[in-house]
Amino acid sequence: MKKILLTAINAKYIHSNPAVYSLRAYAKEYLAYTAIAEYTINQRTEVILRELYDQQPDVLLFSCYIWNVRLVCELAAELKKVLPDVRIWVGGPEVSYEYRDFLQQNPAVCGVLLGEGEATFCELCAYYTEQNQTKKQLFQIRGLCFRDADGNLNETGMRPLLEMDQLPFFYRAEAVGAAAGSPWQNRILYYESSRGCPFSCSYCLSSIARDLRFRSLPLVFQELSYFLEARVMQVKFVDRTFNCDHRRALAIWSFLKEHDNGVTNFHFEISADLLQEEELALLRTMRPGLVQLEIGVQTANLRTLREIRRKMDLCRVERAVRSIAAAGNMHQHLDLIAGLPFEDFSSFRASFDRIYRLHPQQLQLGFLKVLKGSYLYENRAEYALEFGAYPPYEVLSTRWLSYGELLKIKLVEEMLEVYSNSGQFAMTMQMAEAAFASPFDLFLQLGEFYRQKGLLFLHHTRLRRCEILLDFLTESDQTHRALYEEALTFDLYRLERAKRRPLWAKDPNQWKERSRGFRHQDVHIEQFSYDFFELLENRRPGLASRHPSPQLYVFSYQERDKLTGQAAVRRCEAEEDIC
Repeated sequence: MKKILLTAINAKYIHSNPAVYSLRAYAKEYLAYTAIAEYTINQRTEVILRELYDQQPDVLLFSCYIWNVRLVCELAAELKKVLPDVRIWVGGPEVSYEYRDFLQQNPAVCGVLLGEGEATFCELCAYYTEQNQTKKQLFQIRGLCFRDADGNLNETGMRPLLEMDQLPFFYRAEAVGAAAGSPWQNRILYYESSRGCPFSCSYCLSSIARDLRFRSLPLVFQELSYFLEARVMQVKFVDRTFNCDHRRALAIWSFLKEHDNGVTNFHFEISADLLQEEELALLRTMRPGLVQLEIGVQTANLRTLREIRRKMDLCRVERAVRSIAAAGNMHQHLDLIAGLPFEDFSSFRASFDRIYRLHPQQLQLGFLKVLKGSYLYENRAEYALEFGAYPPYEVLSTRWLSYGELLKIKLVEEMLEVYSNSGQFAMTMQMAEAAFASPFDLFLQLGEFYRQKGLLFLHHTRLRRCEILLDFLTESDQTHRALYEEALTFDLYRLERAKRRPLWAKDPNQWKERSRGFRHQDVHIEQFSYDFFELLENRRPGLASRHPSPQLYVFSYQERDKLTGQAAVRRCEAEEDIC
């Protein structure tokens, strides 16, 4: 019996690949012939090669993205040597454009599934498994480009898009013939309630296929109920702009609030400027951690926004982000892209500062990927775009930004991840911001400090990161060293009871007598000379003021913030407050 193997090579183990599961579930009449193999890019090539060889597939299909296509090409070439009769196909966004060049450069691959592949894969299964004379031949299957026996490339044209309700819900075990839940245990689950995008952003492949299709709400509710009943940890909606339809977004969010199981988190990519007050009011009432939002801002440069065809009201974005942040119940992830047209170093610095000052839980600083098929790729000469010759095709320079300037922004990105997005140094970074001209300058100078001291690209413990930050801040602002020492101590104990006390921290024997009656193991007591509690309550940036006398703070690890995981903190004015 023929064996058709769908192969996914993910960026991390925690990720899943919905594409291969959707293809297999759609071709349900061929489940007996098909199987799925998942790996990660962190596994050695020879290990994946050996495991694929052990399965002895007759037909093998790789799902291709910018993070795995080089490995796929290497594996295809090696597999053809050890399994000369295997037919290797590829599909996915990385091979759906310039596919003829791809096939010419990769002779081990016999063909490409173009665009959405569910129906095409189903007919391909029929071609390889059925023996009757009436089955379709390859040239009759829409959505293919393949190499014939003479080595010539043949195209069969693009296939009409399916209605969203025709796509299978593959998470139920029976849909892919899997043991209940086993393929997705401890994985992030991805869910599509729509395909396509209403916008035309010039850096994005979603802008090419403008056909926006929605799954019917009754079906969406039924499938969301499955996740809720299974009490999965996280579901990521992969809809490109989830809230492009106001009433639909409101209905789905209302359903999730009404059926909240207290465990599952749902992630949405949205346009914040499209949020209306009715949606904002609903979001502010959600259980902390029920919903998290990813908001692609990309730039605050209005000329750049026009050039990349991105319609966005930045003032509305800021109001929406602040409104949600004030409720304190929702993780917000904002995106910026370096390397866009008309964004020079000074302009990017201004964009960074404006968005950073919104203080989302995470600010992702990404670098432009010049993707095949995108408008920017087609017009790369006009913008003097230089980018990597190999995936992920990351920008190296533009007409407005040099490679040296991009390297500086890379330093900012590295420090942003370590000291801001990690959430481990919140109080200290709040203090540090007040001592620098701008947040961008703070992270850039910190990155330069790392580089000059030879500290980049090394593994550092959290305590060592604290020591480096203290050295940097002291070198820049000697007058506030005592404040930075206490802020770092505050940050250390706010997340966990530190196993090793930092050298700069005060001797706890100084307040041992005052806290003698307190012995709870899930609590830590620390004395501070500065009023961090005022900053915690008012959420205002700035330097902490000194107390007339030292104050005791209690860190309670049983009472953690459901959004950040940080311990509850309270200031004790008297001994009875501790006990």
